[in-house]
Amino acid sequence: MKLDKATELLIYEKASLCRAFEEEVFKNLQNKNIKIPVYLSAGQEFIASTFAVFFEKFFPKTKKQIFIQHRGHATYLAFGGDLKKLILELLGSNKGCANGMGGSASIQCREKNIYGHDGLMGSHGPIAVGACFGNNFPTLCFIGDAAAEEDYFLASLGWASTKKLPIWFIVEDNNLSILTEKKVRRNWEMDDVAKSFGLTSFDIEDKPKDIWETFSKNLIKKPCLFNIRTNRLYWHAGAGIDDPNTLDRQKEYITKFGYEIINNSQRKVKTAWNKCQKLI
Repeated sequence: MKLDKATELLIYEKASLCRAFEEEVFKNLQNKNIKIPVYLSAGQEFIASTFAVFFEKFFPKTKKQIFIQHRGHATYLAFGGDLKKLILELLGSNKGCANGMGGSASIQCREKNIYGHDGLMGSHGPIAVGACFGNNFPTLCFIGDAAAEEDYFLASLGWASTKKLPIWFIVEDNNLSILTEKKVRRNWEMDDVAKSFGLTSFDIEDKPKDIWETFSKNLIKKPCLFNIRTNRLYWHAGAGIDDPNTLDRQKEYITKFGYEIINNSQRKVKTAWNKCQKLI
């Protein structure tokens, strides 16, 4: 199934909201308005945005559940998490999406069946599998390439395969564990490991066209793993840039669709941020 221009535009709109949010958070971190560790997902937003549009388009009434990793702002927003509650969470308010106790790493939106991370890297993998095994709802589990190396996450792949659960594992592979590249950490790829467990598995780039055409052939009736190669634009935690030459897919889409969408997203986020700051 090919990705048409109208659908691609919807993906870009979601990705632009995610990027505008992360840029505003970046500024507020630099200005010391946010005083907690923050894990920015700028550069990775097209993954969650593409999956979110896919589900809105083909499974609008399906009760799905989404388990997100610690770098989860983009996933939260792409799947409809409340923008203001996320801002309030980062500002430490008890009106935040996790009552001010989760911070950046443990955000959630129960209304949208978005379940947050508990802080132990990769632990939401077994939790996602257990939830899927219990209720058989289509399940998405987003995880980083380093967290996916944990033994309990790998075991969860085996259980999902054995029980043929309707779960998709989405590995947001930015090639980094803080600053340590995969080639230092391991001599294998998640795609190969997943296949060894009997899962259908793919290794692709984070181009929306590639993602769309790959998973449209594998509707969520069986366990799959998508290792999606992407780029983290900012530091592992906090407001900084490791490499200014890192590929930024957003620039490609600004060239294609112009600045109006990203500018509108920036205004929306700025307005929401100003309102939230008055509530603190």
